[in-house]
Amino acid sequence: MNRVAEPELHLNTSHNLTNRDKFEFQMTGISKQFGGVRALDGVDFAVSAGSVHCLAGENGCGKSTLIKIASGVLKPDGGIISVTGRTYAHGFSPRESIKSGVEVIYQDLSLLPNLTVAENIALAVHAGTGRWFFSQREARRIATRALDQLHVSLELNTLVGDLTIAAKQLTAIARALARDARLIFMDEPTTALTWREVEALFVIVRQLTAKGVAVVFVSHKLNEVLDISDQITVLRNGHLVAKGPAREFDRAALSRAMTGHEEAVINPPIMSNEQKPVLLDVQGLTAPGRFANVSFAVRQNEIVGFAGLLGSGASELVEALFGIAPADEGTISVTGQQRHIRRPTDAINAGIGYVPGDRLSQGLFLNLPIDTNIAAASVDLIGNRLGLLIPGEIKANAQKMVSELQIKASSVSAPVSSLSGGNQQRVVLAKWLQRKPSVLLLNGPSVGVDIGSKEEMHRLLRQLNQEGTAILVLSDDISELVALCNRVLVMSKGRLIAELAGSEVNEKTILQEMLA
Repeated sequence: MNRVAEPELHLNTSHNLTNRDKFEFQMTGISKQFGGVRALDGVDFAVSAGSVHCLAGENGCGKSTLIKIASGVLKPDGGIISVTGRTYAHGFSPRESIKSGVEVIYQDLSLLPNLTVAENIALAVHAGTGRWFFSQREARRIATRALDQLHVSLELNTLVGDLTIAAKQLTAIARALARDARLIFMDEPTTALTWREVEALFVIVRQLTAKGVAVVFVSHKLNEVLDISDQITVLRNGHLVAKGPAREFDRAALSRAMTGHEEAVINPPIMSNEQKPVLLDVQGLTAPGRFANVSFAVRQNEIVGFAGLLGSGASELVEALFGIAPADEGTISVTGQQRHIRRPTDAINAGIGYVPGDRLSQGLFLNLPIDTNIAAASVDLIGNRLGLLIPGEIKANAQKMVSELQIKASSVSAPVSSLSGGNQQRVVLAKWLQRKPSVLLLNGPSVGVDIGSKEEMHRLLRQLNQEGTAILVLSDDISELVALCNRVLVMSKGRLIAELAGSEVNEKTILQEMLA
């Protein structure tokens, strides 16, 4: 490590590249500045044909800026790009990038919700043909072939807007595979995927590299980075701080390079023998086709985790508790009082808060200011006697929450879209902390955030829990459940199949129960 420094795929051949092994992509001395902030400072980055190169770093380190320059979305202020011997002195346009064989799967997926799965996958292929008419039959053929490469099955006629997060992610990956590519940037491609889907993706990545395609894999999940990568490049604060073969890194070294300090070691919480009051009591909750006869309780100062594979019913259960898709049978009691939760407002009035897994579309108003987002769930609490909102009070409350949660923002008036993923997640959390909920539900609390932000998120949740809030966490990151939870409940096929506590809350046991 230098300190600085199976299934057959049928790919198109529109680029007429006779020997993919000759492909080289190199960025030298790349610099980019936004106002007074230097996002990249003389960064070198190179990818060879047939390799998986991980681009690692915390939110705000410059990864996204580098990808946008590589894809032609942004022009660098300095530096050159070279593709298989051809040099672009001032960067290149999106058209030149595509012509060079560069494809990007952005973290926001960039899908069209009003089009079907087949149309989303095939549209980019069709756009490159120059034809006036779009063939649904051809779209289905292209989409089917791409999805077959992923070993997944999606209903091709389903509107993308109706898909789950995981299915949307798979659609975006299939869309990239449908087009010929010499280099594919995958920006957080596994964020919403289960471990089995991640393994399937890794098979596809290796088959692509076997064909000579270069893949740049961007992920905050350190274990994934070490599992899939041949080479690793680490950025921190816009600078290249480490690079080298993946075999020269371990989790500790990678974490240290990304953050500049040792990874925090946090012991799982231990409940005292004192019986705290039950804040959430669920009995016989049933929604046919989703989950059946689920019963559990969460006490004050307790963090309970839910684990399960995709389709286990755990996500649907959490959404029922918040009234997004209510249950048909059973009871929900909060602080000893039975509540009839048929919609989110019922849950909010009962003292339940919810941090969704898809913060971009469900948790935030991206184009609105930070202070407006923080106030969104508490308008009934911060208005005057006439029900009018006072701008000064909204801003003051937001500034207080920004300070307490250490949200890095130039101003509470800045749009929330300007924040990094970790800071956006803190804004969602701040929105609910203003209400001081008795119960807080979290679906994937650290999805898409870097290791430093993840540690800080866990610290905030522990603090909130110690102040009395009961917390229910749904996560496909087993290590996160082990680090946070007093107990872990495992679901499969809509039923609660195991309850783990004490020494049973470990990664091996949780995974065994999930696969049972």
